[in-house]
Amino acid sequence: MINVSDIKKGIVLDHIRNGSGFRIYRELGLMDIEEVVVLLQNVPSDKMGKKDLIKIETDLCIDLTVLGLLDPNSTVNYIEDGMRVKKIKLTLPEKVTGIMKCKNPRCITHQEEIPYPDFFLSSVDKKMYRCSYCDTYTSL
Repeated sequence: MINVSDIKKGIVLDHIRNGSGFRIYRELGLMDIEEVVVLLQNVPSDKMGKKDLIKIETDLCIDLTVLGLLDPNSTVNYIEDGMRVKKIKLTLPEKVTGIMKCKNPRCITHQEEIPYPDFFLSSVDKKMYRCSYCDTYTSL
């Protein structure tokens, strides 16, 4: 097994669903940063069987809304001086702005330039969101 050293300061995205790490890496734009980023895939896990993991060695501001949409069961660990100082267990965000598009072709968001349409979580189990303009439900 490959051994990746601990980071001194940065962020560790843990408990990522196996096979989702690269999509999260891409959606968060991690390929565009200058600092060290490590994507580990198929990491053995007692809880999950296998998982993905991303280590980012920088003080990067992570969009937790995007991360929560992509994998609501993942965790974000903030590291300082080689120690975890904060851990956030993600869930589906209650409100999503500017990421999703309404599936209703007659929604005003398709007709007018509304740059950041809002969607509100209506069902956690079904991962269903409601458009704030036309009330159409959209699932992830």
